[in-house]
Formats: sequence, C-alpha cells, structure tokens
Amino acid sequence: MNVERLFRAHYAELFRYSNFMSGDPDVAHDIVQDAFMRLQERPPKHQENVRSWLFTVATNLVRDRTKLESRRRALLEERRGLDASGTDSDPLASLERAEIRDLVRKALGSLRPKERTALLMRSHGFAHREIADALGTTTASVGTLIARSLDKLSLAMPSLREHRE
Repeated sequence: MNVERLFRAHYAELFRYSNFMSGDPDVAHDIVQDAFMRLQERPPKHQENVRSWLFTVATNLVRDRTKLESRRRALLEERRGLDASGTDSDPLASLERAEIRDLVRKALGSLRPKERTALLMRSHGFAHREIADALGTTTASVGTLIARSLDKLSLAMPSLREHRE
C-alpha cells in the first residue's frame, strides 16, 4: 500500500471533511495526520475501501476529540469562570456566526452518529456503496437512512430559521 500516493489523493478532501466536523482547521490537520498514521500502522483489510476507511477513522477521531475538548472546556469554565471563545474585530458578527454554527452543530448532534455520518459523507460526495461500507450496512438502506436523517435535520432546524428572524 502506497500511503504517500493515498495521502496525495485524499488529503484535501479528508481535511475539508475534518474541518467541517471539528470547526477548527488546526484540529482538522491533526485529525488527518492521525488518520494517515493509523493507515500506515494498521491498514484496512480491504484496500479497495481505503477512502471510506479514512473517513470513518477521521469521524471517530473528531468525535473523540470533541468529547475531550468539551470536558476540558467545561472544567476550565467551572474552575475559572472563563469564556473559552476567541475575539473578533466585529464582536456582534462573531457572536452571530458562533450562534449559527452552534445551532447547526446542535441540529447535527441531535442525529444518531450513523445518521450524521451518512449525511456528512453524502455531502462530501461519497457513493452509497462507500457510505454503506463505512457504516457497516447495505447500499439499499443508505438511501432510506439519508432521507430519514434529512427529515430529522429539517425538524431540528426551525430554531435556525427563528434565529435569523
């Protein structure tokens, strides 16, 4: 397995996906690096599914890191009473963007991990077969899973419409 070739072929797409999932380019770079290190150390059994495998690994790494960061932030806020957010030249615009990101992440967070992963993989151009491989399901069930996930997401999104009004 030529990891260097796979890195060149999948890095940009995996970075965009990880950046979207994490909301932080620095974290996304770390996630992608970790995913490729795992590929080098413990490659998947079926090499024709490397792309799906990389995205599955990245999804799991982002999820684990998000949980860890969430706990860390909560502890910091509890101990110091500090807000962990950054500063912006336009604080109001920054606040609005942060609120919208939080609403979208909350809506995505209301989905089961399998639903969220299917939607995010679909948004990154994965074929149903690739999504099925990553989720351990059949291609026939992927379309249904995506449709139901979109329905759930649309029900969770009225709060975003209310926020904009």
